[in-house]
Amino acid sequence: MKVSFGTAAIPAQGALALGVGKGGKLGPLGASLDKKIKGALKRAVNASERFEGDKGQTLEVLAPAGTRLSRIVLVGLGNLDEFDARAAENLGGSIAKRISATGDTKAAIALDAPKANKIEEADAAARIAFGARLGSYRFDRYRTTEKADKKPSLKQLTVLTANTAATQKKFVALDRLADSVMLARDLVTEPPNVVFPRSLADRASELASLGVKVEVLGRAKLEKLGMGSLLGVAQGSSQEPFVVVMQWNGAANGAAPIAFIGKGVTFDSGGLSLKTAAGMEEMKFDMAGSAAVIGALRALAARKAKVNAVGVVGLVENMPSANAQRPGDVVTSMSGQTIEVLNTDAEGRLVLADVLWYAKERFKPKAMINLATLTGAIIVALGHNQAGLFSNNDELAANLTSAGDSEGEKLWRMPMGDDYDKDIDSEIADMKNIGGKGGGSIIGAQFLKRFVGETPWAHLDIAGMAWVYKDNPTVPKGATGFGVRLLNRLVADKFEDK
Repeated sequence: MKVSFGTAAIPAQGALALGVGKGGKLGPLGASLDKKIKGALKRAVNASERFEGDKGQTLEVLAPAGTRLSRIVLVGLGNLDEFDARAAENLGGSIAKRISATGDTKAAIALDAPKANKIEEADAAARIAFGARLGSYRFDRYRTTEKADKKPSLKQLTVLTANTAATQKKFVALDRLADSVMLARDLVTEPPNVVFPRSLADRASELASLGVKVEVLGRAKLEKLGMGSLLGVAQGSSQEPFVVVMQWNGAANGAAPIAFIGKGVTFDSGGLSLKTAAGMEEMKFDMAGSAAVIGALRALAARKAKVNAVGVVGLVENMPSANAQRPGDVVTSMSGQTIEVLNTDAEGRLVLADVLWYAKERFKPKAMINLATLTGAIIVALGHNQAGLFSNNDELAANLTSAGDSEGEKLWRMPMGDDYDKDIDSEIADMKNIGGKGGGSIIGAQFLKRFVGETPWAHLDIAGMAWVYKDNPTVPKGATGFGVRLLNRLVADKFEDK
């Protein structure tokens, strides 16, 4: 779908979506159009018993006489004092999806409302276009027999605005961000015979075209570095493990970077602690943390962010075999700390242990943030509405929460403490990789904390947010790309040179 901007005038053909204020009040363009079609819009509003212009309400007028428009969709904006960037994105996403199901190939959207207090018109128009791009995402690479009438029809969407130049300027960065979110969604959605450690490393290497310095560390290098924790997870698979290092140096000086670390288990069978068959196909998205990091580095490079940032992802496949890691094995991490592996399905923390330590020791970052689909326990705690946030630094935690609120990628801070930490003390090694029956997501975070030292650090457990099971306006059912927008906003608000 191509997105463009045009002046706020009645289009010649196609579908038109018009914002309507609370009470069903038409804006200037709506009033002008209503006059042209002899009051058909007002009559439709008056005839409807339910349409009041409330947020999310819609009312459709088909083939209005006196125009060549196929349909006019009135969209309730609700209270304009509450209309903000998220509302604009949701408006764009909802309308793009609705019209794509009608057979129309062309459409226009006009906010057509008095100035909202929380957002300027050009910002709103750009966000509408951004939301439309995100909401129209569809992964259909492997569909070969789908009938034409089942495919989204919308090919061209024009957002009408009084100042096309200002809107286009604001949209440039959002458009690039949308590309980065979609990259992350693609990587998570791909089947595990397409995205595996080597191929995912290759996809990350494509960021070099945007100026990102990319290093791919293979098994020999990982063995030399002493990454016994990560290598233990990978040893049951025929797929070679990799650690990919991506550096974006956009700051004017050699300041310490902010580091993003991602769990990249491209398929998680559970290893010898084998998962049940039900739902195992979803374990292709156990690399969603790494996809978010790759997407975030792409977003920073695409907009030439004035920051030094590094992304490090540990890429492995966790499989059962004669050579697989056994429950009860003891491995030595890169830090020198030993780990008793009691459950081979608690593998993500084993991968991240070495990658966190590597990032800390090599780059001396000002802050580290890791993203991982780490535990099912976080879904039990928070469902599919917020990701779990764990941190050793209150300021970093607050900044992440604020960035998440701004971008609609919400976080909820979870507790940590010595009482939880004691649960991973091992009788034969420095630690074990699981605790007791309760507090599973907290135990995972406590484990990771042992590999970050004094560096300000946050762990985002995104297990409930990496994949959604129902549509919302800007995130269709499936892979979400959660974390890309969050990290991009965090950098823009708190770490980027002004």
